[in-house]
Amino acid sequence: MHASPLRVIVIGGVAGGMSAATRLRRLNETALITVLERGPYVSFANCGLPYHLSGTVGRDDLLLHTPDSLQARFNLDARVHHEALQIDRAARTVTGRQTLTGEPFTLPYDRLILSPGAHAVRPPIPGIERAFPLRTVPDLDRLKAAVDTAGPHVVVIGAGFIGVEAAENLRAAGRHVTLLEAGPQVLPPLDPELAALVHQELDRQGVHVATGAAVTRVTDTHVHLHSGACLPADVVVLAAGVRPSDQLARDAGLDVATGGGILVNDHLQTSDPLIYAVGDAILTRDALDQPAFVPLAWGANRQGRVAADHLMGRPASYGPHPATAIARIFTLTAGSTGLNERQVRAAGLTPTVIHTHPASHAGYYPGAQGLHLKLVFDAATGRIYGAQAVGGDGTDKRLDVLATALHAGVRADDLADLPLAYAPPYGSAKDPVNMLGYVAQNVMDGLTRPLQWHEALSSGRQLIDVRSADEYRRGHLPGAVNIPLDTLREQAPHLAPRVLVYCQVGQRGHTAALLLNQLGVDACTLSGGYLTWQAGQASLTPAAHP
Repeated sequence: MHASPLRVIVIGGVAGGMSAATRLRRLNETALITVLERGPYVSFANCGLPYHLSGTVGRDDLLLHTPDSLQARFNLDARVHHEALQIDRAARTVTGRQTLTGEPFTLPYDRLILSPGAHAVRPPIPGIERAFPLRTVPDLDRLKAAVDTAGPHVVVIGAGFIGVEAAENLRAAGRHVTLLEAGPQVLPPLDPELAALVHQELDRQGVHVATGAAVTRVTDTHVHLHSGACLPADVVVLAAGVRPSDQLARDAGLDVATGGGILVNDHLQTSDPLIYAVGDAILTRDALDQPAFVPLAWGANRQGRVAADHLMGRPASYGPHPATAIARIFTLTAGSTGLNERQVRAAGLTPTVIHTHPASHAGYYPGAQGLHLKLVFDAATGRIYGAQAVGGDGTDKRLDVLATALHAGVRADDLADLPLAYAPPYGSAKDPVNMLGYVAQNVMDGLTRPLQWHEALSSGRQLIDVRSADEYRRGHLPGAVNIPLDTLREQAPHLAPRVLVYCQVGQRGHTAALLLNQLGVDACTLSGGYLTWQAGQASLTPAAHP
């Protein structure tokens, strides 16, 4: 007598659900796999949605698979417009309804995979229902139709990755865009001195940015702020964040975090071992092994595969992973991996921070662009907590190397030993990532003692600017004395016993500090130099709408 085929129901498509369903089929040809998707599209590129607003990406290019193509290639029973409403764990059934007809359905399962995703946060603001979220293809269609038919003024509420990408593409489409952020900076995963660089790029490209901007009311024609400002708004885009769609799991009695998110083990099993959960609806663990909500596509795809493997008896687990995210903002690329400085300090740790501002490739080869890198690590152990990168060409490559190093447990000082590819059009003999390693080595060995941009003016040390006189005249720290590096030996006897030396980006400051410490002067350096201090100062002033 033949055993009955394994019955698997996947609730939710797109990244996590479809990754799980297709991996299951590759591992088990006889399983009965049903995918329930409440919307009209079971497989689409949701990370590409903002780029259709500018016409950069065609709408049809965002649609990856249909129920028919999934049936033909994978023999999947993919059902769109099917909303799961209840899970009966004792009977092992899922009940729901067809959203177009209202017709109910009940399906049995042997194993269940939840991938319901996340939903847009809608703040309790009068009139907020007028704002368009951007999570699904129907969301995109409604927003695009509004943008194409309404007036030119668009207000985007929320300056996370989706909000910034939407603002960029709407600006590219010729709209007058105002980007509002209730918090103190754009792109919260970045620390403020890196976020300030993104803010400046948005300003340069004609996007009006207002931080610390709390919306109090949305009308048919305007968005009103707590400050009293009234902004014209022919279209309003809602990008104020997302929350896990975990109600179905809650109703089924599965363990869910108090603040939201389905709880899973390393195999992606919920508190019911017959039910797995993946994607934006779950909590995972960050680089410090703490619970984390990480609604990113890489994780959802990887989780779908791990859940399918474990379901089929294969050894598979999903442990702590650094959250890595990146975005293009006009001519800049900005991203982060792991934890930022704020998050590390909030965890009760005292990290060491270094900044560098290298060129994307050899300076003598045409087209080199500036990079801005930040590394957060433990100077005692070399453990990397996280890194951030903002710049032009090559930013993504360096961020990916740092994400790989973080995941692999590479020490901060060992970044110097990475044998990275080099040719003048692509990098330098000492790659920017290697340079982070060299700086980390100097800190860990006690050769350099960096102070941060926000500590400089309160350090109690004499400020010494070792740049040229022309650089000093163009801008310097308040109270700093200009002593160009090449004249520093002669001036050393006249300096205060304790000094903070700095240059434009940090290299000359490092040389100066080593010199002075050997000459008996207690010298610290300003991490990232004047460039980092400038960006940090810019981050301290909330940007009001013009």
